[in-house]
Amino acid sequence: MSPSEASRLVKKLAKEEGFDSCGISKAGFLEEEATGLERWLEKGYHGEMSWMEEHFDMRLDPRKLVPGAKSVISVTLNYFPEEEFAAEEGPRVSKYAYGRDYHKVVRGKLKRMLGALQEQIGKIEGRGFVDSAPVMDRAWARKSGLGWIGKHSLLLTKGSGSFFFIGALIVDLELEADGPTTDHCGSCTACIDACPTQAIVAPTVIDSNKCISYLTIEYKKELPLEYQDKMDSWVYGCDTCQDVCPWNRFSSPTNTVDFAPKEYIGKSWEEWEEVTHVLWDEITKGSPIRRTGFEGFKRNLSFAKQAKD
Repeated sequence: MSPSEASRLVKKLAKEEGFDSCGISKAGFLEEEATGLERWLEKGYHGEMSWMEEHFDMRLDPRKLVPGAKSVISVTLNYFPEEEFAAEEGPRVSKYAYGRDYHKVVRGKLKRMLGALQEQIGKIEGRGFVDSAPVMDRAWARKSGLGWIGKHSLLLTKGSGSFFFIGALIVDLELEADGPTTDHCGSCTACIDACPTQAIVAPTVIDSNKCISYLTIEYKKELPLEYQDKMDSWVYGCDTCQDVCPWNRFSSPTNTVDFAPKEYIGKSWEEWEEVTHVLWDEITKGSPIRRTGFEGFKRNLSFAKQAKD
């Protein structure tokens, strides 16, 4: 099977798995991204996410993750909900955490894609990655033409905005590569202007130390009082920079059943305050919201509610 034929098969399998888009890049060292990542780390913009400093070369070269890798297959999966919950009165949870843990959903689809490729082509070595390994998935998605990097640092598309997950399947199979698309942010600064904590310090550059998503999920200490009146009721993640992006007016509801809102979405402040550790474990089972932990979520809830009161 020729590289072009294999590429057509890859995209066919991606569509069958329900992915919204699929693009291909040639595996190699990300020279352009290396400089940016180094500067970002030097400025301490990664906050307490020490793992961002680890495996620097591996993060920039997929051939160090999959020996003999020749291609990076990038895919996207829409998670935009039918409706947003608790936008005004209740605590706010980022849309990506409404449903089942996306790591499991996307990883399962990538695993099935690889299995199907192995069945139809033969012996292929590969690994699927979903936001949990040293893979610069946005960079690879951009290189493969799935979108451009918006000023909020997320992958952005003209047709569907930015509310989607990104997966990467790295394989030792020669495929026909796609080319990158063009940037369509222009002079717009909506995301930069709307960020409650001014965390977007330059186009595409985020200072995690100021980012509400980082503070409510990754940061484990007491939340900085200087940001208390800027939380906008966010208790897990933050969608502000995406919500104001003009391109997201083209977002459409996801067809993925796994991303349907779980029981905890839409709970009031009072209902959340009554949730015990046992109930937390029960209602957040299989959800990405568990990353912050029960105590961390309660910390966020108290912090944001004090600002509201």
